[in-house]
Amino acid sequence: MSKKLTNISPGFPFPSGLKNMKYLITIVGPTAIGKTALSIALAQYFKCEIVSCDSRQFFKEMTLGTAVPNQEELNSAKHHFIQNKSIFENYTVGDYEKEALAKIEELFQANNFVILIGGSGLYVDAILKGFDEFPEIAPKVRSEVNSNYEKLGIEYLQEQLKNLDPEYYQKITLENPQTLQNPQRMMRFVEVCIGAQKPYSSFLNQKKNNRDFTPILIGLDADRDIIYSRINQRVDIMMDMGLLEEAKALYPNKALNALQTVGYRELFSYFDGEFTLPFAIEEIKKNTRRFSKRQLTWFKRNENTKWFDYATDRKEIITYIENLLK
Repeated sequence: MSKKLTNISPGFPFPSGLKNMKYLITIVGPTAIGKTALSIALAQYFKCEIVSCDSRQFFKEMTLGTAVPNQEELNSAKHHFIQNKSIFENYTVGDYEKEALAKIEELFQANNFVILIGGSGLYVDAILKGFDEFPEIAPKVRSEVNSNYEKLGIEYLQEQLKNLDPEYYQKITLENPQTLQNPQRMMRFVEVCIGAQKPYSSFLNQKKNNRDFTPILIGLDADRDIIYSRINQRVDIMMDMGLLEEAKALYPNKALNALQTVGYRELFSYFDGEFTLPFAIEEIKKNTRRFSKRQLTWFKRNENTKWFDYATDRKEIITYIENLLK
């Protein structure tokens, strides 16, 4: 294939001079919107494979609470990065970027198309744009930050970032407030500020990473009431399928980073006696709805994404993609 996209606006560092363009069809959108079904339909049509970009579906111990595709769906198209890691592994977005890019390059050897699907905006950006480069941080600094966090809690990290990089703290507060509760990411921000003696934000957006493929971004959306209804229904189905039992088996490891996840945290609070079960279920629904809003906020920053209603006929989406290739 030697066709070239001509009507995608700038925003990603598209490759140039390639004789055979490769296309990464990227499907984004809020949870429970139907991304899996669309990805399978497109994979079957373009006779290609799917790379998952969901930061919780990587873990083999977590199935129901992360809405991993069922066996029929997995059999309908070849999937990668589904339950391929353990919650006991320290698996970062940087690790994923390296492994997923290697897999995508391998898949492009056999096909001009690969499907990327996921609701984890940071992981999608890692594949499409790559990460900024940061200086090496001395182990002593990392150890001190971790020790202070263990003694003083997440508030210590929040206060440090607010003082050391007020610009980035404000940005997170406005755009992605749940990050302020993520100790791994907050420790990283603070250790860079202290170790480099410069704000974390000063290292952002300095490097452009070229990719040897062209992304075609497809977004699925719906009216808020429909999204919320689909989320509520999904949570009920998860509970009927045994999410409570799955969470109970994972409860002894509740402190692991992988388990700091909506759908599990609330049930852990039930096991701790803090919530009743009905209240925990309602909290899962509420927190998942909030998460879906943050997902849409993240993905709609990118003007390159073509948005479709979740109920759009698959043929219309395929036609849109084919028209881009003409």
